[in-house]
Amino acid sequence: MSLIEIRKRSLTCETIYHEGGPPVATPLRLAAACAVIRNPYAGRYEPDLMPFMAELRSLGTLLARELVDFLGKENVEVYSKAAIVGVDGELEHAAVWHEAGGWAMRAVLDEPKAIVPSAKAVAATGYRLMVPLHYIHACYVRSHYNSMEIGIQDAPRPKEILFALVMGTGGRVHSRLGGLTKEAVSVGDGQR
Repeated sequence: MSLIEIRKRSLTCETIYHEGGPPVATPLRLAAACAVIRNPYAGRYEPDLMPFMAELRSLGTLLARELVDFLGKENVEVYSKAAIVGVDGELEHAAVWHEAGGWAMRAVLDEPKAIVPSAKAVAATGYRLMVPLHYIHACYVRSHYNSMEIGIQDAPRPKEILFALVMGTGGRVHSRLGGLTKEAVSVGDGQR
């Protein structure tokens, strides 16, 4: 029996043309793919979460492919992941997404090296979570530090988990604070 029972999914996109300065030639697109599933461990302590984490790779792949199909793989420059656990669960039920969601995004994006940032919470239905973003090839590219809000109005219910992956097509539209640029990334270690 599968540990993954999806109640609903969503795909959300923000298109940013400017942040008060001149409109940019190519708007920034940030997209979040979310899935709300039944929490198989709601209301009880489960000592072995590894089978759940392994099975979630398929959900991660589904969401990552949806984002890549939507944005175009060649356009993706930032990424992140998030999970919101309903109040009958625990934070560790969100932490399973670190490996499953991160692995899936790396696999569909041809193995970028930067760590995949994340956010997680145990919260009531309708909770919104700000998810940090950064450049997929080097986490110290300051122009690409950003965030996107995720959430679904009726989720997660107390015995559910909302899992999300976020990708975007670039850095902030009016970035001008210096630091390492994406063009100057040279080390290939995911940092610089």
